[in-house]
Amino acid sequence: MTASAAPGGSLLRGSRRRRRNEAAVRGALFAAAALSILISVGIVLSLVFEAVSFLSQIELSQLVAPGWFPRRGMFSIATVVVGTLIVTVIAMTIAAPVGLGSAIYLSEYATPRVRGIVKPILEILAGIPSVVLGFFALTWISPNIVQNLFPEAKGFSLMAAGIGVGVLTIPLVASISEDAMRAVPNALREASYGLGSRRLTTSVRVIVPAAISGIVAALILATSRAIGETMVVALAAGASGGSLFTVDPLGPGQTLTAAMASLAAGSDQVAGANAAFQSLFFLGLLLFLMTLVLNVIADTFVRRTRQKY
Repeated sequence: MTASAAPGGSLLRGSRRRRRNEAAVRGALFAAAALSILISVGIVLSLVFEAVSFLSQIELSQLVAPGWFPRRGMFSIATVVVGTLIVTVIAMTIAAPVGLGSAIYLSEYATPRVRGIVKPILEILAGIPSVVLGFFALTWISPNIVQNLFPEAKGFSLMAAGIGVGVLTIPLVASISEDAMRAVPNALREASYGLGSRRLTTSVRVIVPAAISGIVAALILATSRAIGETMVVALAAGASGGSLFTVDPLGPGQTLTAAMASLAAGSDQVAGANAAFQSLFFLGLLLFLMTLVLNVIADTFVRRTRQKY
């Protein structure tokens, strides 16, 4: 028996005015959801069409040139992809242990009062503009850390950029991981302590495995953030005019985002080779595909490892 056919069903459905209002709200929310999908599809299609146009204007040998110099017709994809991977690996080498350590402390060791003070301060770091961290990486991290540890390092280097991006992504790892650990039921902690486990053992061998889906999601999200970071790399890594292929993190280099920023740093700057402008869309498509693959992997892993309590 439906609600309308049941006794009092017409009352449950409400008045016509109420139904009209609900239908209007439903339609507005659907339009907002559809608009976001259409915008996303439009962005992807524009990237695909312009990337295809770029590939049709060049020879494939130009994609394996000695370096990335788009205004000279040299579009070495390996140069910018390897530079992006170097910066991302350095950044996650810093952000993963520091962020997870901070999350474990806030979740398992800090008192409620300390947590209420430390976590907002930690999250303030996420609000610092990336251009400020870029200058910090160039003027402090590079001369005081990188060049002290590696005297042969240049003033502009992928190492300094990677450390700056790592500092930028620490709050992301810490905040999301701490939320995942705090969501683990206290019954697991109490059971571990009841068996005689120490707090460190409980944290590392009980809480972290139980929150592994959220922790992995935090790391993947931070990796995507590191891959997409622009200003820190553009300021600290140098090579704004282009770069030869290199795997040396102590010298200047190019990443996908920094290459796009330096090439399109003003409408009158996208000059030189005919395909220079279209190369921006090709790099954008590569960046989109890299982050999409990471998000799909993260979503698959989270679905397989998520535990319900």
